[in-house]
Amino acid sequence: MFETLQVIVGIAVVFYILNDVFQSVVVPRSTPARYRLTRWVVRPGWRAWRVIGLRTHSSGARERILGVFAPLVVVVLLLLWLSGLALGYGLIFYGLRAQLHPAVQDFPTALYFAGTSVLTIGFGDFVATSGVARVLALIAGGTGLGTIALAISFLFSLYGSFQRREILIVTLDARAGAPPSGVNLLETMAKLGMIDDLPSFFGEWEKWAAEVLDSHLAYPVLAYFRSSHDNESWVSALGAVLDATTLVLTTVVDGPRGPAKMMFAMGTHLVEDLARFFRIERDHDPGVERYEFDQARERLAAAGWSLLGPEESWVAFSSLRAQYAVALNNMAKWWTAPPTQWIGDRSYVRFSAPRHQDVPARVASR
Repeated sequence: MFETLQVIVGIAVVFYILNDVFQSVVVPRSTPARYRLTRWVVRPGWRAWRVIGLRTHSSGARERILGVFAPLVVVVLLLLWLSGLALGYGLIFYGLRAQLHPAVQDFPTALYFAGTSVLTIGFGDFVATSGVARVLALIAGGTGLGTIALAISFLFSLYGSFQRREILIVTLDARAGAPPSGVNLLETMAKLGMIDDLPSFFGEWEKWAAEVLDSHLAYPVLAYFRSSHDNESWVSALGAVLDATTLVLTTVVDGPRGPAKMMFAMGTHLVEDLARFFRIERDHDPGVERYEFDQARERLAAAGWSLLGPEESWVAFSSLRAQYAVALNNMAKWWTAPPTQWIGDRSYVRFSAPRHQDVPARVASR
């Protein structure tokens, strides 16, 4: 009876691990993770790792520490998956120890045999002597090899998506600064005579937002991969482009409203879905004070943009930005993105001066 219980528990452990691997790697969409291993590793692990990173005394050290988390957690998950399989098969083989030769006397020995089976090492010091044990040893080897193969393909897929995400972020540097700003973006485009390029620019970022939405919901650990360049983040880049579209739709007269509206719709969709998935707090607040908006208007006017009336544009701007501001700002705080003009919180993120623009002393922290 006790041996049967061990076999049942072992099968449950193996099924639990294989289901977590399947849901995390194979299924190309977000799936419920309430009782899955990845949920208990990634989010609590980031919360502890983030505290360590925020205690560093320089932005460079902070970025190095925080940048290690995502690659490390992928390796940790692989080790936990393999260890979980070894544990599950160890319980099964211990329940079937009479079918192993030489006789297994204790659980650590059964765990050793399970580990060599899962990793397909097969030293031959223990062998299965019956049909059931032999089949299970083959299944253990197959699931072990399959888990390793899936983890390797998972890693390549993650880095492919990460590299595609970073391309537009790097190109945004020259246009919007580092960290990026929507006001700085519109200023630069006007001063360089590139206003006609804004429609294609917003179109590229609409596709970028769609790809980020799809990839980061399918593989949530991607959200924890930090940019390899200083003062850049996918959260702040998204915020800068969304702020630029909001200003085009509400404040400037001669901007490309159609492409801006499409990008705004896709960008707010991205913010809403990711905030819901990662349980980020959302609210309706523009996250910008009136005097900050007036300062932005002065900069845009000086750059050559024709503007709508201050009251009219402020009301429209507040209404549109309230659709994403709080959620995006909380996402920036959760992933400790370098704070920028209207996104992020300096109260606990130590940050060195940006390269391309002067970030106002006050940033939204709602």
